[in-house]
Amino acid sequence: MARTKDSRASLPTRRGLKNAKASAKETGPEHKEVKVGGPKNGETRLVPTNKASRFYPGEDVRPKRKSAKVASSTKLRDTITPGTVLILLAGRFRGKRVVFLKQLESGLLLVTGPYKINGVPLRRVNQSYVIATSTKIDLSSVSIDEKINDKYFSRPTSTTSGDKEAEFFSEGKPKPKEAYPEAKASDQKTIDQALSAEIKKTENLSKYLKASFGLSKGQFPHLLRF
Repeated sequence: MARTKDSRASLPTRRGLKNAKASAKETGPEHKEVKVGGPKNGETRLVPTNKASRFYPGEDVRPKRKSAKVASSTKLRDTITPGTVLILLAGRFRGKRVVFLKQLESGLLLVTGPYKINGVPLRRVNQSYVIATSTKIDLSSVSIDEKINDKYFSRPTSTTSGDKEAEFFSEGKPKPKEAYPEAKASDQKTIDQALSAEIKKTENLSKYLKASFGLSKGQFPHLLRF
């Protein structure tokens, strides 16, 4: 199968030049002493080592300024604390109630239904698309493994030539559905088991999490108290 020609921008990456260490440049003196003929010229003169450009731009060129942007962590809303029941407003599970577990490094919220109760698995959501309720669950007995982070949710990338050839000659046939990883299913069961034990301690909390959120006629979200 023919391979497309690499662009000029991608060549350094392909050759591994980005991993090479730049050699330290030796900085010499800015001026050097040059002998000058003539008895009235002082015999020597200081000349700059780097010659100035012979041509200058006709218009003023703005100097490049350093970016003042600083990577800072996303601040969590005061109403969202570990164990808070949230209402999802967007995505596949919009209208579902979920339990907030922790905030990830990316600023996204780690939530779960739990899956055993309302079918919402471990997933990441943006805090802009949730409503925080006053209902809270005690998570002191629930341990969340440190491996459940942003990298935990990344999809495996397959860029081998064999995969591309198989996709090209499949003639538009749908790919076979991949089995859900057993390790992730085990993590879900462990968290569901611990959360379910805490949910059972409160009467009707399981029914509350199962029920989907919705507004009936005459209800306004800005007047409701969640």
